[in-house]
Amino acid sequence: MPPIENDTGKNDLKSQIQLLIDSNQVMVFSKSYCPYCVKVKDLFKELKLEFNAMELDLIEDGTNYQDMLLEMTGQKSVPNVFINKTHVGGCDNTLQAHKDGSLQQLLCAETEAYDYDLIVIGGGSGGLACSKEAAALGKKAMVLDYVVPTPKGTTWGLGGTCVNVGCIPKKLMHQTAMLGTAIQDARKFGWEIDEKGEASEQQRPRRSRRGDIGPVCRVKHNWDTMKDAVSNYIGSLNWGYRVALRDKNVNYVNAYAEFIEPHKVKATNKRGKETFYTAEKFIIATGERPRYLGIPGDKEFCITSDDLFSLPHCPGKTLVIGASYVALECGGFLAGLGLDVTVMVRSILLRGFDQEMANRAGEHMEEHGVKFLRKYVPIKVEELEAGSPGRLKVTAKSTESDEVIEGEYNTVLIAVGRDACTDKIGLDKTGVKVNPKTGKVPVSDEEQTNVPHIYAVGDILEGKWELTPVAIQAGRLLARRLYGGGKLKCDYINVPTTVFTPLEYGCCGLSEDRAIELYGQENLEVFHSLFWPLEFTVPNRDNNKCYAKIICNKLDNDRVIGFHYLGPNAGEVTQGFGTAMKCGATKEQLDNTIGIHPTCAEIFTTLEVTKSSGGEITASGC
Repeated sequence: MPPIENDTGKNDLKSQIQLLIDSNQVMVFSKSYCPYCVKVKDLFKELKLEFNAMELDLIEDGTNYQDMLLEMTGQKSVPNVFINKTHVGGCDNTLQAHKDGSLQQLLCAETEAYDYDLIVIGGGSGGLACSKEAAALGKKAMVLDYVVPTPKGTTWGLGGTCVNVGCIPKKLMHQTAMLGTAIQDARKFGWEIDEKGEASEQQRPRRSRRGDIGPVCRVKHNWDTMKDAVSNYIGSLNWGYRVALRDKNVNYVNAYAEFIEPHKVKATNKRGKETFYTAEKFIIATGERPRYLGIPGDKEFCITSDDLFSLPHCPGKTLVIGASYVALECGGFLAGLGLDVTVMVRSILLRGFDQEMANRAGEHMEEHGVKFLRKYVPIKVEELEAGSPGRLKVTAKSTESDEVIEGEYNTVLIAVGRDACTDKIGLDKTGVKVNPKTGKVPVSDEEQTNVPHIYAVGDILEGKWELTPVAIQAGRLLARRLYGGGKLKCDYINVPTTVFTPLEYGCCGLSEDRAIELYGQENLEVFHSLFWPLEFTVPNRDNNKCYAKIICNKLDNDRVIGFHYLGPNAGEVTQGFGTAMKCGATKEQLDNTIGIHPTCAEIFTTLEVTKSSGGEITASGC
């Protein structure tokens, strides 16, 4: 790159260099081939110091950096070392500082001035786990957490998405819907339920699992009772988290955190009062929030999963926009409560998951009354009538033609994905790199950002699982590495998970599509089977709708690299097989395992039919 001649360019470069110096406790401007630079970096490694080394010979404008460093420090040679914003100099100066003890004084000076050893920004599962572990290891830790209200004004307490507006309320409402199905099944098992009297306006003849219209069941569901019970339980969890932080001596402050310097944040509480805190290290654990559509009426009239679980009224006829796991889970349990549900899908279901399994889960929902509008996107939402719920008109356009359709609903739920909460926390003041398209933060295998004293865990990580147990594991292990001498890193491979659709889908490892992409069809063997759970037989429902398959790598002793299960209790079934895959389970080992009978999980010990054989997979009995 040619020399910078204009003042603006020089000032920008000077600011970049100063930011690097301010953002890193130890900053080394180096050249990869220089033996003196290597000697200094080896010293810092030996002292187990985190340092940021910019290799000037490997960047396009390295010469300009050296020229500016000469102007700023009077030194052009490398290494050019800064410690806690203080210019140390080159190799000889650094080695001498280490010998006479002044290096250690420089290193300790700034550390002692910080308010905290660790500040965690975000009160979700990963951040809380990390802060408590750090405090248990003797460090002074703080958690700054603030929930920005949704456009509908919804807010919640400590604990993050999972506890308040994610896994916990979702699973409880999924359970509510499953109990409704159990009530229908109970009649076939001899339970006599009163079928006299008039139905409430929410009760209607229900299509059975076989497709025929059965008698109205007079057991009514009360949305308010469910919502209040779920909210009360979540409230107890919020309180429990606050108590746990207090017991661990973690200082929790309900305030919005924003970096103003690399080691300093501004915390603004709900009254607008600003307080400033400094820390040696930071953990960014701000999570994600639902994405809106950017169309007329979306924020004014629609809700997201952030609003649904505490909605003060039954949603009534509902349009779910999206095909994410959030969309299918919410659409599924709302339909299970007897509501009229339509899911509008732009392209495919459950992007990123095994597509055969996703389609089977969607087909099951469709067979049980959920309507799908495929290949449409909404372009406008209008309010026809205010109320609780009101009436909304949705205008949508086909993705394949110019066709435009309209529909009326009581509630429109947007579930088209989530965005990382990283754009308004002042990361530009720290130099932390962020993916400009997604807002996600790239990190090393130790959850470290490009700025050595700033780390990140949870849903904001680029290319990692957006799952609560993953964030908790990563947070705990990170604290142990930082403060407890730990070496273990979070393993993001073969993470088991479950989508709580009406017929649940559990998986671990690779999808079939991804396995083919990585290994080639000819090097894989896929074993699969339909099955009929015993508990479904008496009510005569969902015959051969459940499905199991494993993907095996023929080049590695038929090791199981993909596990997929569609059926009841998917989370319970998948968890154990996730452990087996961590241990390197092979097809032969599954075959040699004696199954528990009668269970759904035992199907994986008896899989015989391969996809390549084209053999029959329909189950005919136990």
